Amino acid sequence: MRSGRVRWRVVALLAGLAGLVAHTAFLLDKQPSFYWQFGLLLFVAWALAVFYLVCAVHYQRMSWGLFVLPLVLALVGLAVLPGTPPDDSPGHWRAPLQWGPVHGWLLVLAAVGSCVGFLASVMYLIQAHRLRTKAPPGQGLKLLSLERLELMNRRALFATFPLLTAGMLAGVVHLLILPQSVVSWTDARVMATAGLWIVFAVVLYLRFARHLRGRQMALLTILAFVLLLGCLALSHPRPAAE
Repeated sequence: MRSGRVRWRVVALLAGLAGLVAHTAFLLDKQPSFYWQFGLLLFVAWALAVFYLVCAVHYQRMSWGLFVLPLVLALVGLAVLPGTPPDDSPGHWRAPLQWGPVHGWLLVLAAVGSCVGFLASVMYLIQAHRLRTKAPPGQGLKLLSLERLELMNRRALFATFPLLTAGMLAGVVHLLILPQSVVSWTDARVMATAGLWIVFAVVLYLRFARHLRGRQMALLTILAFVLLLGCLALSHPRPAAE
């Protein structure tokens, strides 16, 4: 039985590595831009795939794949759902008018942090339910303890908020120095990002100032992640054809 689990774990790791290699090759070939939700979501999915492989190697007994890989596939699906960007040639997939790479990468890192917090919250709720229903130990999914999952969620939130803040500031600077940009202050993604920042600020305040913990904190983190997905799914307006 043990040898069978080890064999399946190795197969899962090899499949995850093969998927990461293919994903990396696609990103290097197409070079999608953060300007479109297509590129932004694909880069977040890539970073999560790396996170999965690192955790799968470090925590070999934990069921990471059952939680991380569906989220990776969901992000890829959300990226391709609206269709590809206007032009599928690598040169035109880059953002027009010098889209700030710092702004884009900070948003990607903030999104990854939120994804980690979401995964920790989902696992926390499942583990809490198992303990509440007195599920037999050693059976079912192998998860971290509630304390470690709560710590994982807290660290993810603590990393996400400053990254999101820095990304917003980089975007503001971009708009100020390039007023002719096709992106405006009333852009849907700009306004959604500002609203998302307020939500994360409230969640962080409740966690560290009001000492909100446990199930309530996990649910708030999941809600913030859902709002983040909505923000990531938005795209800036397409530039007018020259």
